[in-house]
Amino acid sequence: MVHPLQSLRYTIVIPTTGRAQLSMLLRALDGSHGPHPSAVIVVDDRPEGDPLALPEIRFPLRQVRSGGRGPAAARNVGWRLARTEWIAFLDDDVLTDVDWTQRLSEDLDGLGSGVAASVAKIVVPLAEDRRPTDDERDTLALTHARWITADMAYRRSALVEVGGFDERFPRAFREDADLALRVCQAGYRIAEGRRVTTHPARRGDFLASVRRQRGNADNALMRAKHGRHWRQLTGEGPGRLGRHALTTLAGAAALGLLAAGRRRAAALAGGAWAGLTAQFAASRIAPGPRTPAEITRMAVTSALIPPAACAHRLRGELRAREPVAVLFDRDDTLIEDVPYLADPEQVRPMPGAHAALGALRDAGVLLGVVSNQSGVGRGYFTEDEVRRVNARVDELLGPFQTWQWCPHGPDDACACRKPKPGLVLRAAEALGVDVSRCVVVGDIGADVEAATAAGAKGILVPTRRTLPGEVERARREAAVAPDLPSAVRLAMEVL
Repeated sequence: MVHPLQSLRYTIVIPTTGRAQLSMLLRALDGSHGPHPSAVIVVDDRPEGDPLALPEIRFPLRQVRSGGRGPAAARNVGWRLARTEWIAFLDDDVLTDVDWTQRLSEDLDGLGSGVAASVAKIVVPLAEDRRPTDDERDTLALTHARWITADMAYRRSALVEVGGFDERFPRAFREDADLALRVCQAGYRIAEGRRVTTHPARRGDFLASVRRQRGNADNALMRAKHGRHWRQLTGEGPGRLGRHALTTLAGAAALGLLAAGRRRAAALAGGAWAGLTAQFAASRIAPGPRTPAEITRMAVTSALIPPAACAHRLRGELRAREPVAVLFDRDDTLIEDVPYLADPEQVRPMPGAHAALGALRDAGVLLGVVSNQSGVGRGYFTEDEVRRVNARVDELLGPFQTWQWCPHGPDDACACRKPKPGLVLRAAEALGVDVSRCVVVGDIGADVEAATAAGAKGILVPTRRTLPGEVERARREAAVAPDLPSAVRLAMEVL
């Protein structure tokens, strides 16, 4: 008997660093009652090592590598291999209930096209005979997170549209909130599902809370991308960075004044540091079990956390400062030109495209696509066919952080069709990049003209359909490169 929800196709993607809980999760999925996934893709994000020993399950199971680039990159590798409408992301240390596949299918069934994702409810089991430790409280915060990919399902088309996860987030922190914000900014909604997933409480070593301060660098990237009100957008509180900065400043002042021989002033600054540190430690000790070991740990790490937080935030601000982007035309620039291309199987990357794009990603450059697709307006193909072709390009050459395309014909008088600047301006806004810090690479004069009109820089890569006059004008007003790799090298020089 066919299950009534079996027509709903989904793939499960699990990024992993080889934790022991992964086998438990796979066995739990194997025993779950409900419509089965089309595939389970385990993405091994260890830099190296033998293939993971995975248990046999009744679902198609595939294991791939992502090279140790972090969970955002691992998830991108996984979902790009999937061919289903929905991608369900699970962390490798969660446990699903016996009816999880049934609940997931019910959560996704009937969601309208305006809904791009469904998020589960996360529960963290805690000991009933004592208060939670600092590590346990950190895990417990996941239950209040607005969007968390410990268990979250996305439409594949929405992931393609926004470019998937931003791989500049190197750890399991903020990459999920960033993706959700971008999906919402693209006009989609995120639904709250009824399925429940268990996330065991983490247990860290003595300095685990100090190492967690690395997330302040990711907070800097969130601020750069989404503005200073990003915490409100994600439903978070104000954070403690201001207090940490004050504590660190007081401690640094005390040391500096003492070195200068100003003992009284140093004592005052040292007293301020001690008072702020004691207040911070007390706020962490009070809700915990208050065992001698926990009190000692909170006292020591409360002195180390403020300077660590400030140092990581400064590092993040410097890295996120003035982001740059390269925006590519699609046809005859990234892929071979097929007139009014509607078949994803006909997508063929241009020579050198993969390596050239890889060099930009390695340099931390954001990537986007700006493309005229007048075939929609002319009735030659549908918007859905454009998305499928774009998805294939993204699979072969991605990730691209934004896709912007114009469906209008030449006579529609729109503001987006190149050589007008609309697509370039929209891409810059979607990426959170000043348009003057963008380079547009294309094969015809309209690409360069759109860049100039928007205030970006343009690079022309001539092909057989580029007019001689367009080349001469680009030489005078922009730049010309013989091929895509040369254009990328030139773009990195001018950015």
